[in-house]
Amino acid sequence: MFSLIQAAGWPIWFLIVASFVAVALIVERFLSLKRDKILPPSLLDEVLSLHRNRQISMDLLRKLSASSPLGRVLASGLRHEAGGRELMKEAMEETGRAVAHELERYLSAIGTIASAAPLMGLFGTVIGMIEIFGSQAPSGTDPQALAHGISVALYNTAFGILIAIPTLISYRHFRARVDALLVEMEQQSLRLVDTVMSARR
Repeated sequence: MFSLIQAAGWPIWFLIVASFVAVALIVERFLSLKRDKILPPSLLDEVLSLHRNRQISMDLLRKLSASSPLGRVLASGLRHEAGGRELMKEAMEETGRAVAHELERYLSAIGTIASAAPLMGLFGTVIGMIEIFGSQAPSGTDPQALAHGISVALYNTAFGILIAIPTLISYRHFRARVDALLVEMEQQSLRLVDTVMSARR
């Protein structure tokens, strides 16, 4: 492994750091964006059942808000139940925007690494080309310097692409997952509003 890094030259260290950061962020998002963690399966039904039985209290709303992102949105709506449909929806939309921001955390960093990795590889390629031209001398070409320049150019290009592909796939996957979670959260929020408002009639 060290011989590979040595052959790739000092520009490879930028790519190595980027790869470690990418892996850490991808693992963090994979663990944080699990569906059951964001949208507990039976949470809405439990909340509706408690509401029907008039068991909603401020203490319960605090617990609900701390339980999950969906719970946080539902709790914000129930706190404004007395204000009517529009106030409930407005409160949940405002909380939903904050939740969306939290769900999208680190996605821009993952996308930036996916875009920057090939450019870092290209930077290494340019350094390798400079070394190749530097190996040319009036007395002839230095084969060792020429071989090192070629290896720097090729290893950096390959490693940059190798980092970019899985990072870009992960970014697209997480982006789609966040969008799907937010759509479902919105649907469940609207169901809560409709049920609560129909119960008041």
